[in-house]
Amino acid sequence: MDWTAFRLSVELGLWTLALLLPVSIWLGRVLAFRRFPGRGFLEAAVALPLVLPPTVLGFYLLSAFGAGAPLGAAWQALFGQGLAFSFSGLLLASVIANLPFAVQPIRNGFAAIPPPVREAAAVSGLPPWRVFARIELPLAWPGIATAAVLTFAHTLGEFGVVLMVGGAIPGETQTVAIAIYDRVQAFDDRSAAIMSAVLLGVSVVALGLANTLSRRVGRQRRDG
Repeated sequence: MDWTAFRLSVELGLWTLALLLPVSIWLGRVLAFRRFPGRGFLEAAVALPLVLPPTVLGFYLLSAFGAGAPLGAAWQALFGQGLAFSFSGLLLASVIANLPFAVQPIRNGFAAIPPPVREAAAVSGLPPWRVFARIELPLAWPGIATAAVLTFAHTLGEFGVVLMVGGAIPGETQTVAIAIYDRVQAFDDRSAAIMSAVLLGVSVVALGLANTLSRRVGRQRRDG
């Protein structure tokens, strides 16, 4: 078992959650409650990483992170290091690749809140931020928890985007999914099998939790 690669994967998953969840809560709430021009285009952009092959997404991200691209050049000027083949670039790529896994469950969680509940909170005189903090967030928590579980599990198992953007630098960008690939290439089937079993276990637990939480969202919609 490559514990360094596993630790890096867990660290990447936690940082991805820390950066992505606040953005996804805001975006999911907007998509659940508001109607505005371009809403369909925004929903399509959020879902795009689901339908793009990971290598295609990774190629475009790698191109954007390169020193010759505006984003890569600006990052280099600000922080003195490039985005490509670094943990920072890997983290940014992970946030983008996981966007639909976070936004869609959160959107469903907010959409499941019965309209009369929000209307009653609004007419009671509560300011919008209190309605959000005391009414909407607690009711949408199954969707938020589902997003967190799916995002973390997907980050641990992501291969194509990670390989394209981060490469396989041990201790810096070599996640457990890349380590499994390297072990197979080296004919170290035992190590590959152990790491694969760990990821399989994490995936089964994550899917079980996600299904349980999704059923709660469905019950909220029926009760509403």
